[in-house]
Amino acid sequence: MIGMMYLVLTALLALQVNSAILLKFKFLDDSLFGINEKVSKANDGTVKGIQAQVVKNRNTPKDVAVLKQSEDIRARTQQMVTYLRDVRDKLVTATENTKGKNEYKNMSAEDKVAITMLGGTKNGAAYAMKDELNKYADYIKQFVPGAAPLALDAKDDKSIMEPEQKNKNFAELNFENTPLVAALAVLSQKEAEVLKYESDALAAQSAKVGGNIIVFDKVGAFASAESNTVAAGTKYKAELFLTASASGLNPSMTLNGSPLSVGPDGKGKVEFTARPGSFDASGNAKAQWTGSIRFKQNGRDTTFKVSVPYTITKPVMQIQSASVQALYFKCGNKLSVQVPALGAQYKPSFGASGASVIQGSKLGDVTLVPNSREVTLNVSSGGNAIGSQTFQVRPIPKPDIQCWVGGRPANEKQGTPITAVRNMSLKAIPDAGFATFLPDDARYRVTRYEVTLVRGKRPAMPTRTINGPEANLNDVVNSGREGDRLYIEVKEVKRLNFQDQQEEVKVSKQFNIPLI
Repeated sequence: MIGMMYLVLTALLALQVNSAILLKFKFLDDSLFGINEKVSKANDGTVKGIQAQVVKNRNTPKDVAVLKQSEDIRARTQQMVTYLRDVRDKLVTATENTKGKNEYKNMSAEDKVAITMLGGTKNGAAYAMKDELNKYADYIKQFVPGAAPLALDAKDDKSIMEPEQKNKNFAELNFENTPLVAALAVLSQKEAEVLKYESDALAAQSAKVGGNIIVFDKVGAFASAESNTVAAGTKYKAELFLTASASGLNPSMTLNGSPLSVGPDGKGKVEFTARPGSFDASGNAKAQWTGSIRFKQNGRDTTFKVSVPYTITKPVMQIQSASVQALYFKCGNKLSVQVPALGAQYKPSFGASGASVIQGSKLGDVTLVPNSREVTLNVSSGGNAIGSQTFQVRPIPKPDIQCWVGGRPANEKQGTPITAVRNMSLKAIPDAGFATFLPDDARYRVTRYEVTLVRGKRPAMPTRTINGPEANLNDVVNSGREGDRLYIEVKEVKRLNFQDQQEEVKVSKQFNIPLI
């Protein structure tokens, strides 16, 4: 596991550093630092366990000597850890940050890292650190024969495959062109390797006195989230696994107190839906989840807990419509409601006050049919409320009724030739804006009107009722005289809506056309 973590560090260092990568380095460093504290305490407990076993064995000289060696291992390891922490403090202060805090004004500061760790003529802190790490590895070999050097040049490190890296020494490989938080993560990783060697050595010592302790042969118990910022309605995903674990150990884990499924690799899969919270002015809400890991150590339950903060962002709805500022009364106002932040997890459902709702065939499409002066559309995804939008409702504008004769509008001022009225049509012309926004709702038809030929003050022939917009007025042409008038009164106009249903439109319109 330590080798894998080293490869991750090396790979990240090869990337172009941006703020997101710097934050991941910081998260890795913070996690490793916390892990090392716990492992150090566990190793201290191992020494105490050896001491208890020696007492149980009646303090035989052989066992007392093992205990003395174990205490020396602990002291030598603490000395090494203190050395690494001093280097850490030197790096933090050299980059104008505050020692002892894990918040950094400048997480990069590559030039100052290079000056501190590399120096001018190989006199930087990294060169001395290499010697100290390998001295510790040589010391631990007497207890762990397979202990390899802890600080290698690139040519000796089998994990380094890139030819351009092979000529670098340990200091250049780990600290050249390296931001502060990455350098700190390297130090934490080296500290983890030191503590791992100590754990192995103390395990061997415990075995000599007949102790029964857990040998931690796997390192890496921290919560690693895919992202600490997640949109409401999307899945939050992370892995929660042991800081240090042993093969065959069967830990139990919980998420916010509820049991987690633990895989054969000893990792608990964390996944839950982020619920909307109290969003601030920037549309963010703070939240956190708590995980716990419990396992048996020396016959007793041992539990580690971790609290992981994350940020919920308020999803932004994008509403597209022909007329999004206002809807039309009793019309099929088609909207497209998208929430880009949810991506493939967007599964919308809609509700509304002041309107009936018709779900569209495409994802995010919805049709609102208002029945009041104001409509509020409520949007959810996967059962989680996303947001709402309020619309004002416009009345449907009345159509303009026009009288056409002989293929052109009738002239009510100057008069129309008698022969031109043979074929007459009344047209209901919708408002231009309404027809543009909702063409399927702007279909009008004059369905009934009355026509009377007037001579002087009296009708010259009986009034005719016309059903439909078109009329054949041969009888008027045959009976009409110059100076007569054609009086037309609209009786019924109907509108065909988006569902092909007819409704009557109240329109009052008369025409008084002189015949010439």
